[in-house]
Amino acid sequence: MKSWVSERLRHRGWEASAFAIYLVVGVLPIAAGLIYALAYSVGLAGLLGKGFTLAHWTSLAGQAEVWLSLLTSALIAAATMFLTLLAGACFALGLRTRLRQGVVAYVVYFPLALPATVAAFFVFQALSDAGLLARVFHALGFIRRPGEFPAMIHDSWSLGVIAAFLILSVPYFTLFFSQVYRTEHLEELCRLTLTLGGKRRDCLRRVIGPIFWRRGRSHIVLWFIAMFGGYEIPLLLGRQTPQMISVLTMRKYQMFDLASKPQAFIAALLYFAIVSLLMLWAFRDERLDRDV
Repeated sequence: MKSWVSERLRHRGWEASAFAIYLVVGVLPIAAGLIYALAYSVGLAGLLGKGFTLAHWTSLAGQAEVWLSLLTSALIAAATMFLTLLAGACFALGLRTRLRQGVVAYVVYFPLALPATVAAFFVFQALSDAGLLARVFHALGFIRRPGEFPAMIHDSWSLGVIAAFLILSVPYFTLFFSQVYRTEHLEELCRLTLTLGGKRRDCLRRVIGPIFWRRGRSHIVLWFIAMFGGYEIPLLLGRQTPQMISVLTMRKYQMFDLASKPQAFIAALLYFAIVSLLMLWAFRDERLDRDV
């Protein structure tokens, strides 16, 4: 009995120590940064700090730049997420056995090891007007010169940004959906659906789709947040106006005009607020699903 009690106390001691390390290393730096950003945005810190003021917030509220940046970032992340889920589900269902063995089983892991900068460089070399695809189209006679290749880098539709994000996200969700398909025994459930008179589209719409969404909701939200706040890829491949929120924030922070620095902190705070709401929604529903 004493040994059991001492073991429990030792275990709780390790848990308390681990939680304390987490607070010091993970939580406190973020909290300190948020407090400083908030203080800077209301004039209580920084070179422009002369007392409490909401002038920076009211000035930013009347400008469309940050709001367009947030909207652009959300639209790019949403479009990429839609294409990612569509491609990941198709690959997971179409390559079920090949994802477990053979060349495909190894190749699909390779993009997961690529840094965002490398993915952006690869897309630039492939999709620029002097890149690989432009030269292939020119060699095949579809265009008279490589410069006639459609603009996909720094373009108004952010096609290069979306392509680079897809390189990183599609393999992950392909493997994730493939694992869900196996662990949830979806093949047997689909057979049962067909046996009961359902059609294949019923299997996709009423069985596979809802289970993929339920198991992958938190992953989807986290990937959306990562693309929503991505920096390297939109910096290298994205357009200049409007910029994605991370690029705009860094540009405002690094400008020589000191009056733009509070706006950079406000943009960061707005991004943090949106991300926090998304994470609360995702993980609250995840907890409710586990309770059910």
